[in-house]
Amino acid sequence: MLQLNYPMLVINTKTYSKSDLKHSVKIAKISEQLAKSQKKTIILCLQATELKEVNENSRLPLFAQHIDPITPGAHTGYVLAESVAESGAIGTLLNHSEHQIDMKTLKASIARAREANLLVLACATTPKKAAQIAKLEPDMIAIEPPELIGGDISVATARPEIITNTIKAVTKVANIPVLCGAGVKTREDVEIALKLGAKGVLVASGIVKANNVKKEIKELLDGM
Repeated sequence: MLQLNYPMLVINTKTYSKSDLKHSVKIAKISEQLAKSQKKTIILCLQATELKEVNENSRLPLFAQHIDPITPGAHTGYVLAESVAESGAIGTLLNHSEHQIDMKTLKASIARAREANLLVLACATTPKKAAQIAKLEPDMIAIEPPELIGGDISVATARPEIITNTIKAVTKVANIPVLCGAGVKTREDVEIALKLGAKGVLVASGIVKANNVKKEIKELLDGM
């Protein structure tokens, strides 16, 4: 399984109206260029329908925004781990606050990801939940307080104790890198997050909705 370097920038395109396939390809190409020139790790989380085309137009590491805990068979409308892997994904995002799943489903989803040779970035809304998720041994955990997602106030500046408490809680269970998200938009946000012990940041609107995508990505990388 592919090993990634830290710190890292994870960009989630979600399903914004601006986040169509053409825009996702643009973000991927810009991210690939900046990652290479600055020797930093950038991961792009995409809708399953975009993975194949974006993968054909860049060499950036791609994650699916979600997979379901199903095996090949009669499962209409679900996202199969093997399918996203064949489309070019090397990993998957799971349990984002906008697509939360119960612990039983998360455990099964992580197991299916493993069978398809996919890395897992599992999201948590609280330090306590992060510790519970750590027992399932995902490759990474991202702490994201839902109330700050999509806003202009970063978790790193507004609620730094959430990051430090999450790292402490996860470390007691397993040696799993902790990333943080929610409101992260500036170089300072990234610098503070890394000083607090985070291994990277998870962002969305600050990049996807930006008028100058390259400028915004570069600013976040400069914080690393």
